[in-house]
Amino acid sequence: MSEIAVKKVGEKYRCNVCGNEVTVTKAGGGTLVCCGEDMELLKK
Repeated sequence: MSEIAVKKVGEKYRCNVCGNEVTVTKAGGGTLVCCGEDMELLKK
């Protein structure tokens, strides 16, 4: 796992297992995990 920390509001992440997508509304610096794996930061 790559452990990408959430850095700013508006970033979008996707789970490569189930396809869930999230948009950051408050950046806390943690990592996002879904289905037991780190979520992937989507590039703009």
